[in-house]
Amino acid sequence: MICAGRRHLVRTLADLAAQQGVGLQSYLNAAPHKKAGHPAPVSSEGARSLLYDGEQVDAYLTGRPVPPIRTEGDDQEHEDDDLLDRREAAAVLGIAPRSWTTYKHHPLLTEHMTVVGGVEHWPRGVVHRYRDSRPGRTAATGRPTGSGDQVPRDELLPRTAPLLDADPAVTATTVVEQLGVSRNTALGALTRLRADRIADLIGARPELSPDDAAAALGYPPALARRATARAATILRARAAAPYLANVAAAAHHAGWTTETAPDVQFPGDDRVVAALVLDSDHAPVPALVWDERYGWRTAASRRHPINRDAVPSSESGGLRYLAGGITPPPAALIAALST
Repeated sequence: MICAGRRHLVRTLADLAAQQGVGLQSYLNAAPHKKAGHPAPVSSEGARSLLYDGEQVDAYLTGRPVPPIRTEGDDQEHEDDDLLDRREAAAVLGIAPRSWTTYKHHPLLTEHMTVVGGVEHWPRGVVHRYRDSRPGRTAATGRPTGSGDQVPRDELLPRTAPLLDADPAVTATTVVEQLGVSRNTALGALTRLRADRIADLIGARPELSPDDAAAALGYPPALARRATARAATILRARAAAPYLANVAAAAHHAGWTTETAPDVQFPGDDRVVAALVLDSDHAPVPALVWDERYGWRTAASRRHPINRDAVPSSESGGLRYLAGGITPPPAALIAALST
């Protein structure tokens, strides 16, 4: 960290090289900053860009005792003004450093971000304020116990997408913390977004498998298993779309529906099911349902044509399977319903 009131003393490796009258590369080759007794960097452990306290460096180079720099907790009155780099800020939140890339776009953090020695920093007090104001901090799930999702359903994917853009390896935990939704909601949103992007990439590059496309997009295998399965399902749905549209057009021509295309769903992420509501008063049945494994069946409900199990086990209550294979010609389907 950069202690409060010491920002003006910060020096980079380039500054240290210039101070000793050599070029940066020559300085790095000689690496005097790595010799025993040289002041440690004020950057966090593992930081790519090293920063040093100028007062300490000057003392070391002139043979004087290196003055200590206070550590966290030594001066609670001023520590809110300490500047933290991304690793230190992430530690305050208890997250991985790479996840900070997502968090730092919050308006509070953006407003107070400052660059020192080419490195982004945030005041400790601001990071604490952000941590303490996050939705659902009092609950292990990232939202208050017993509360519902804090993001409307139609806003969930648009608000999750930037998190995935910022970090392809973003986890459901991060989405929960950022958006105040349940873990299942976060998992579902990430699965849908990753699956759509995997399918889009395969559409552009058909030679890729779902696993290859996931890897190309930077999705870790452990986080992409459901998404790759759903992506394969999406691709089958896209292949079936022209046929399903032709069936909808035939039903519309028969005067049974105003729908222009069936509503396609992916129960369990691994199968394609589509519903076509026949909303005309003289339609022979309330709705039709197509399953990629079994073909067409009728449905007794316009409001809920697809039941929870997707494929009913018996024909009853206005439900019957229509013969003709998985993809019978639209005209044949209309004829079967007309009899």
